[in-house]
Amino acid sequence: MSGIHQFVPLLHRWDAVGEHVRVLRDLLRDAGHASDVYTELPDPETVSETVPYTEYEHRAAPGDVLVYQLATRSAIAGWLRTRSEPLVVNYHSITPPAFFAPWSDGLARAQVACLADLASLAPAAALGIAVSRFDEAELVAAGCPRTEVIPVANAAGPVAEPDAAELARLAAWTAGGPLWLSVGRLAPNKAHEATMAALFVYRRDVDPTARLVVVGGPAEPHYAAALQRYRGRLGLDGAVAFRTGLSQGQLVAHYRAAAVLVALSGHEGFGVPLVEAMRAGLPVVALAAGATPETLGDAGVLLERSEPRRVAAAVADVLRTPGRSAALAGAGAAQVDRLGVDDAPRRLVETLERVAEAASGGPPPTH
Repeated sequence: MSGIHQFVPLLHRWDAVGEHVRVLRDLLRDAGHASDVYTELPDPETVSETVPYTEYEHRAAPGDVLVYQLATRSAIAGWLRTRSEPLVVNYHSITPPAFFAPWSDGLARAQVACLADLASLAPAAALGIAVSRFDEAELVAAGCPRTEVIPVANAAGPVAEPDAAELARLAAWTAGGPLWLSVGRLAPNKAHEATMAALFVYRRDVDPTARLVVVGGPAEPHYAAALQRYRGRLGLDGAVAFRTGLSQGQLVAHYRAAAVLVALSGHEGFGVPLVEAMRAGLPVVALAAGATPETLGDAGVLLERSEPRRVAAAVADVLRTPGRSAALAGAGAAQVDRLGVDDAPRRLVETLERVAEAASGGPPPTH
């Protein structure tokens, strides 16, 4: 049985790429494959699940397939170019450097280097797996000779039960007012400040009881600190909460308690929170940028611009028009089916098995 191993710069918990990697590893192992996760840097929360990538050459076996989870710059990319094993690039999009440039020159330079990694790896890949058609276009432009579109593995499966204590806490905090939800790491492309500005307008013009929870860990510390300061300047310290490190049950409780998901990210390669919201029957107001229109389809309100008054008006229309939220919830269930999210795990395993079969010249495994 062939080994199908994943390589990722850092394995984060509660991160879209990190959770995708962990789910895919388990799927491959369940299918009978040797499957380990190799990283450039250890993460204290996942170090027991990973192996330094430099150890791979001592563990390599004939017939191995190497899967690189490409989203950020890593020395692994250059090392992979020296390997002879079939390479699959699982592409999660690269946030354009311009989003980081005002906050961190180092991160902006890293994104430029990551684009160079894509340009060098794509033409040599046996296959490029994109998580959206939006990302597939970038793979093709980079010279990838063969591509497939398969959503991320961690968006599949049944919705967990909401954590009862978290539901009670949120109910007490909102005290009957509408809860806005924004889910995504605290990174400049996520534009959480635009959501806070829209909440400010909504509270002033529509409903002063509205509140917002931003769920996501800090990806750029200066930006994360600026969000905290901005909250204070808007007088929203008691109306905006930042949460991170939630269990799956706690996260589901937020989707259950919220009245609307507001997603104003300027760049998305797929958008797992959009799928999570649609599964929860939660209406979405989003900026039509990146892969968001593809992922959301007609299951939410797509805005061409994210000025505060425009966003606030869109949320008011969703929450105050009779039947609007219910109609969007129904459209969300249909959109999840159209995306093929629940079929993604099977397709990912079978696709990687075909790469292994082509490399070995043997039949695919049966399971």
